[in-house]
Amino acid sequence: MGDGAARDAAEHARITEDDGILTVTIDRQAKRNAMGPQVIETLWRAANQLADRDDLRCLVITAVGPYFTAGTDLSAPVGTRHGDPETEHLHPGWNFRRSYRTHHLLYDELEAIEKPIVVAAQGICLGGGVELAVSCDFRFATPAAEFGVPEVRSIGVIAGSGGTSRLTRLVGPAWGKWMAMAGRRVSAEQARQIGLVHDIYPAETFLDDVYAFCRDLITIPAETLGVAKLAIDMYADVSDRTAQRNIDRLLVSGMITSPDYLARMARFQK
Repeated sequence: MGDGAARDAAEHARITEDDGILTVTIDRQAKRNAMGPQVIETLWRAANQLADRDDLRCLVITAVGPYFTAGTDLSAPVGTRHGDPETEHLHPGWNFRRSYRTHHLLYDELEAIEKPIVVAAQGICLGGGVELAVSCDFRFATPAAEFGVPEVRSIGVIAGSGGTSRLTRLVGPAWGKWMAMAGRRVSAEQARQIGLVHDIYPAETFLDDVYAFCRDLITIPAETLGVAKLAIDMYADVSDRTAQRNIDRLLVSGMITSPDYLARMARFQK
């Protein structure tokens, strides 16, 4: 990305890092932190940095203001290819789906990176924000946060970048229907009760509490965290219990020769 594009992206979201923790902060309050192309580009850059650098252990995605995000910016082109003169001649449905994959692929990448990714929703989180959140590993909220996927009401389609599929996988069909079919919001407390968020922290200490969680999390060996993330997501797809136990044994047998395992086991041999 050129310097001009980088500056444009920085106006809507910024990347910072400290002691192995990478942070994306969305700051586009005039548009309720709506996720336009610049925000998506910043999230892609952060995802690539996290995946490519061993010194980065964790990604936190947060925002400022009363909204975490109002969702995808519907006034902006969908995806990075939409409006490209070289593709405008293509069939509109095909071109739309091709562009729309920009969001799908980002959320797939966040899910696939073998490092923990944390959403810190300090405020209202709607639409694409929920789709982003459910593709991440851990979700925290303040008491003021609310969550909803209003697409069925606002634009007459289902939430199609994980706001129906990943959300239902996470909270189950009953609450999936409440949110993605009826278009109803849930409060921070309801979100914790249904498993959409892991914990609620006071607004006054919110990011301090989130970073304390992250600092504790990255004391776990990187390989162990990565394998655990892969295994847990795999078990959600594999229903056969025997297969799950066989995967357990295969994964553990591949880890017992690692320096981290041997060093930690040595403490119990004294």
